[in-house]
Amino acid sequence: MPESRSFLQYLLITAKGLAMGAADVVPGVSGGTIAFISGIYEELIETIHNFDLGFFSLWKKDGFKKAWKQYNLSFLVALFLGVAISILSLAKIITFLLTEHPILVWSFFFGLVIASILYVGKQITSWNFKVIVSIIIAAAIAYAITLAKPIGTPDSTWFLFLAGFVAIIAMILPGISGAFILLLLGAYEAVIGTLSQLGDGVSKMNWDLFSGAFLKLCVFGIGAIVGLKSFSGILNWMFKHHKNIILAVLTGFMIGALNKIWPWKEVLEFRVNHNGEEIPFLEKSVLPGNYPDEAQIGLAILFMSLGFLSIFILERIAKKKETL
Repeated sequence: MPESRSFLQYLLITAKGLAMGAADVVPGVSGGTIAFISGIYEELIETIHNFDLGFFSLWKKDGFKKAWKQYNLSFLVALFLGVAISILSLAKIITFLLTEHPILVWSFFFGLVIASILYVGKQITSWNFKVIVSIIIAAAIAYAITLAKPIGTPDSTWFLFLAGFVAIIAMILPGISGAFILLLLGAYEAVIGTLSQLGDGVSKMNWDLFSGAFLKLCVFGIGAIVGLKSFSGILNWMFKHHKNIILAVLTGFMIGALNKIWPWKEVLEFRVNHNGEEIPFLEKSVLPGNYPDEAQIGLAILFMSLGFLSIFILERIAKKKETL
């Protein structure tokens, strides 16, 4: 880890955090992938893995400044400040777009995931029986999850904790986004909506709105922290020692989960949220011709292409970085 950094260097780390936050808000792009491309992945994993209760012992023994520096916390604070700013800024925009232009938003996400499948799949260096079976099993499991009812409602505390616990994997393992996992759990729109409410509470000085959203996000955040510490060492080891199998599982997982992001849906069952509003709970994918409203096929194809090109551009940036 670097001994010291200048203010401008920490500003650059915050900028990388902004990019990671933007990626994690969008299903299909991984914040871990952005960290990998921008050259901070190994430092991020090492810093998270090393952070433990020993920080407080060192603080007591040698002082707060020494402990802070030893555990590289300036790096984490600069990075996650950027992540938080980005997520809070984009949440309201995405909430609005999901309400007003759902087909176009899901089409963009669909294109992102198609490109992510190709991007992650291409990194498999050795194709063998184990790899192929891993892809098939992972795809089958993910597809089965998309057909099932969500395991809980985003209004329940335990479900928010679980969502945070599972989604944080994206910050550790390049290839799949936390937002994508939230989609599979049926919690994506609720979490994005809560982030939007938090922003509204701050901007409108509405304490009730802010406190309700903040409490939910605290539960989600605690789940994320527990998940991060639980899996950082394990997943880092697996990625280093069983990379092809992990990449195969991620590829299959995204293939099977495409059903969840298909833009044209028919609502089979509604649920009532905490505001008394009726919102979709269980949906099934339908062909554009069977969609009850305007299918917007031309625009959907355009936005799928834009989503696909976004990952393609990221891949080109990564290749340029490797050749420098």
